[in-house]
Amino acid sequence: MTATLDLLLRWVFLAYLLLVGSYLILQTVFAERAHRRTTPSRSSTLPTVDVVIPCYNEDPAELAACLDSIARQDYAGEIRVHVVDDGSPNRAELEPVYQKFRRRKGNRVILLPANMGKRHAQAQAIVDSDGEVVISVDSDTEIDPDGVRRLVAALDDPTVGAAMGEMRAANASVNWLTRIIDRRYWYACNQERAAQSLFGSVLCCSGPFSAYRRSVLERTLDDYLNQTFRNRPSTHGEDRHLTNLVLGTGMRTVYVGAARAATVVPERLKPFLRQQLRWNRCVYRDMAAILPRLPARGFYLVLDAVVQLLAPALLAATLVLLTVRGFSGFGYYGSGLALVALGHCAYGVWRTRSLGFLSFALYGLMHVVLLIPVRVHALLTLSDDRWGQRATAPPRAFVPSRPPLDAQSGD
Repeated sequence: MTATLDLLLRWVFLAYLLLVGSYLILQTVFAERAHRRTTPSRSSTLPTVDVVIPCYNEDPAELAACLDSIARQDYAGEIRVHVVDDGSPNRAELEPVYQKFRRRKGNRVILLPANMGKRHAQAQAIVDSDGEVVISVDSDTEIDPDGVRRLVAALDDPTVGAAMGEMRAANASVNWLTRIIDRRYWYACNQERAAQSLFGSVLCCSGPFSAYRRSVLERTLDDYLNQTFRNRPSTHGEDRHLTNLVLGTGMRTVYVGAARAATVVPERLKPFLRQQLRWNRCVYRDMAAILPRLPARGFYLVLDAVVQLLAPALLAATLVLLTVRGFSGFGYYGSGLALVALGHCAYGVWRTRSLGFLSFALYGLMHVVLLIPVRVHALLTLSDDRWGQRATAPPRAFVPSRPPLDAQSGD
């Protein structure tokens, strides 16, 4: 029995190393190719842009910083900004920010009477605007002055339906956790999403800063609003689902590394793990819908999906078998995991020319100790739509009104 367990453990771990190792090599090659492609920095047509910012119970200072960053954009075309207050309990605290915001031309605050959820808040602004490009921005995100200009330029390509920018942690310097998350965001954008972008198939355009062609949104908005899972309305996972819908129209989704933004990330472990639980549920829920489309977009996208699903399972199996064996030979398996962690750091060190990126290896330890259990929990609780501390409104039928409820505009 012991010999059988030893053999099974070795083969499972070898399969994990081969799968992840080949994936990292290809990912690095394709990410570098994507970065070397010349991308326009300015749009040749200067389409009108509607920036949509859903806001729920946001910190007034963070929202004010977000709005100020948009006001500083150097985009030569017209930008109209729509803040949608999704029934915030702290609306009175936010009102001074709203008052200042309304004074700027083209700005509007939409006050929803109750919390409806992010996608419905977005829809409220989308249906009552007509810009050729819609940019989704989270209310705790700050955009670099050239961010909108660079992101909109990617949509000059008529085959591109959506584009996302680089996300970093605005509060990276707070503690060890925020620094690791900041490195994780760099990897997710500049390696993972960049490699996918080479094939025109970024699988999740991040909600904090992404641009969509309005014609594509009009084709997908009903499906976006009415997503269900096991016959129940879905109340989170908006970014991944909307990206899947864009890809389903046959349009391409791309990553624009020069369009940069910074968003506030969890500063404590418990909120971070709740966030990861929600995100992992969304990955598993939406994978069934996107998998059939991936072969037509390139073998790498199939490998990417397989790694997301299979690698954690192989790693979890390795840990279980290792535990059953009383951690016999842990040095061998620990060394293998350390090599994988360094493999994730290597491209970041090379591209940024900073040895500080070696600290990302700590994320590998977090992944083994904390995130693998979270992934298993997510898989076992796919139907759970609870947010944890933040309550969401109960599912309800919703049709965006025109004009929006309690809309107030600037001059």
